[in-house]
Amino acid sequence: MSALPSGKHDVFQAIADPTRREVLKLLVDQEMPVNVISGHFPISRTAVSKHLRILSEAGLVTERKVGRETRYKLETQPLQELRNWLHYYERYWENKMSALQRLVESDSKKEDE
Repeated sequence: MSALPSGKHDVFQAIADPTRREVLKLLVDQEMPVNVISGHFPISRTAVSKHLRILSEAGLVTERKVGRETRYKLETQPLQELRNWLHYYERYWENKMSALQRLVESDSKKEDE
């Protein structure tokens, strides 16, 4: 991974926190203002705003002003980086699972004999 400018977060850092993952889930279907988002968590509005800032710096949410409130919207494009990374390692786990299955089946045949 490349170094990020000071104050920027990458997608992996941003989704490392469970609260931020929950915020992303909330924004899947609709944009929301911070006061609505913060109502879903047992933490302060200031803490939720900090999480939103990190998500924004990672490009996972965008914000827009509507009157006096700021609304947040999920941006899915940065999640493609995560998807690509996971896809690369899927092959590894599929191979390991196949090897485990062969081992279990082999042991099972030996027990039957």
